[in-house]
Amino acid sequence: MQVPAPFEYARATTVDEAVALMGRFGDTARLIAGGHSLLPMMKLRLANFDYLIDINDLHGELGFIAVEPGVVRIGALTRHRELLDSAELAGVFPIFRDAERVIADPVVRNRGTLGGSLCQADPSEDLSAVCTTLDASCVIRGPLGTRTVSMAEFHRGPYETAVADGEILTEVRFPVRERGGSAYAKVERRAGDWAVVSAGSAVWLDDGGRIADARVGLAAVGPNTTGIPEISATLRGEEPSEQVFTRAGEIAARSCEPATDQRGSAEYKRHLAAELTVRTLRTAVARAARGEA
Repeated sequence: MQVPAPFEYARATTVDEAVALMGRFGDTARLIAGGHSLLPMMKLRLANFDYLIDINDLHGELGFIAVEPGVVRIGALTRHRELLDSAELAGVFPIFRDAERVIADPVVRNRGTLGGSLCQADPSEDLSAVCTTLDASCVIRGPLGTRTVSMAEFHRGPYETAVADGEILTEVRFPVRERGGSAYAKVERRAGDWAVVSAGSAVWLDDGGRIADARVGLAAVGPNTTGIPEISATLRGEEPSEQVFTRAGEIAARSCEPATDQRGSAEYKRHLAAELTVRTLRTAVARAARGEA
C-alpha cells in the first residue's frame, strides 16, 4: 500500500491566512484543493513536504466566474463542474465547455479546480492549453501584494510555475474581444484520460470576414503547453479557408516537440497536432461568423 510521507496539516479560511501560512512554511509547504494530481504524487513519494495547507474553505472567496465588459475573471478555486455548467462563460468562450466535456470524470470535475490545474503545470493539462489559447493572465497574491503574469510567464517548465514560496494563485483573467470564436479538441486513449494531443483555437474576424487575429494552443506535445506565434502571424488578414487552416496545421506540426511514448510516436503526435489545429480553427471561425463567441 502506497502512503505519503508524514506531514503536518493546516486549514486556511481566508486568502490572507493561506498567504501567511505559506510565508511561514516556505518551500516546505504545499496547497491542496481538489488534490487529484497532488495526492497520487504524494503517495508515490514524488512530492514530499512538511506541511499541507487545505484551502477548500476559500471557495467562497476564490470560486467565481465574472463576465465583465472587456474581461472574464475566474477565481482559482472555481471547480471544473462550475466551468462546464456556466452558460454565461460558454456564451463568451465556448472553448471552456469543449474542454471541460473531455476532462477526467465527474468525480474529478466536482472537486478539481482551475487553479489546481494550472499550478500542476502538467504539459498534457487541458485547461493550460485553453488559457494559452485565450491569452490569459494569472493574478498571484503574496506577502508583498499582488502581481499579474501572462501564461507564457506563468509556466516555467514541467511542474514549475511562477508562483513563488509564500504566494497563491487567486484568479485568471481573459480579455474579451468582439467577433471572436473558440474551440477545443482532444485525442485520448480512453474517455477522461490525459491527452495524446490536444489543441485549442481562438479566432477574431474583422468586419469583412477576414481573420483579424488568431491563436492556437497545444498540449501534450512538449515540455510546456505550447502557443505558436507563427500561426497567429500567418493567419492575420487571411480569408478563412481550408487551405489557410491546412497551412496553420503544418506550422503546428513542425513547431511542437512531442516525444514517443506509450501514447504514440512523435510522428503520430505531429499528425494529430496538425489535424486538431485544422479542426479547431474551422470550428472557431464558424462560431465567430455565427456570433457564437
